[in-house]
Amino acid sequence: MTTVTNTAAQVTALAENEMPPGRKRRTREPSDDTRRINWWATALIAVCSLTVLIPLWLAVMVALKTPDQIASGTGFELPTTIRWENFADAWTRTNFPQALMNTALITVGAVVFTLLTNSIVAYAIARNMHRRFFTGAYFYLLAALFIPFPIIMLPLVKQTALLGIDNQVGMIILYTVFGLSLNVFIYTAYIRSIPIELEEAARVDGASTWRVFWSVIFPLLGPMNATVGILTCVWAWNDFILPLVILSDPADRTLQLAQYVFQGQYNTDYSVAFSSYLMAMAPLLLVYVFAQRWVISGVTRGSIK
Repeated sequence: MTTVTNTAAQVTALAENEMPPGRKRRTREPSDDTRRINWWATALIAVCSLTVLIPLWLAVMVALKTPDQIASGTGFELPTTIRWENFADAWTRTNFPQALMNTALITVGAVVFTLLTNSIVAYAIARNMHRRFFTGAYFYLLAALFIPFPIIMLPLVKQTALLGIDNQVGMIILYTVFGLSLNVFIYTAYIRSIPIELEEAARVDGASTWRVFWSVIFPLLGPMNATVGILTCVWAWNDFILPLVILSDPADRTLQLAQYVFQGQYNTDYSVAFSSYLMAMAPLLLVYVFAQRWVISGVTRGSIK
């Protein structure tokens, strides 16, 4: 029995020695169950999540407390008595329905016009990058990303007042124009990955350039439209500085401007203010929870040609 075992071992060793040098033995791939967890990445994700969860916890706790409870504690402890009247006071003092309607109107208008116009500009640039004018326009728009807003803020206020667009319509136009640089960068990378043969087939059937874009290209921009739409929605909904310097009529104020009423010269009503913040955050948070997967997939697809 020992002789047979030794002979088998010798045959195996001889076969391994006679194997061609350029040929490697196959190794068994580790299964998904045997992969080790990257604890460093897990710890980093946990720490980053705390930077969001801790302020959110503080906002909820402060919104449910009375001013006396806030003054006597750190703000992170559970409230001894929940005061739901804070939300009713915030609803009344900010005129929440009107401010919510103004914010929704500006946000929806900015998203719609951004998708319709920025995608057209990106398509024209992406299909004409071999021309010097379009290449210069592309890098010109990218350069606008590095211009701080405070530099152009005062001239912008003067121009909007002269043109009579210091209102909600002007806000929609400004959000559409200011988002052009980043959106063209996102759209162009994705459009250039779309096969040109699809457009050539449509042109053979007699389609014009506009028909090619709306019938062929725009339907394929679904992931990019979702990405640009969500980014524009979050920006327009949460923005404070642009409505502050542009809107001249108090009836057009957004939620962010309406919440500024809680900031006094000598004191701040934190309980009612944080209640208002949660009320303003809730609609956008719901939109982002249901649509955030399109942001990741859109950015990933746009980065691959």
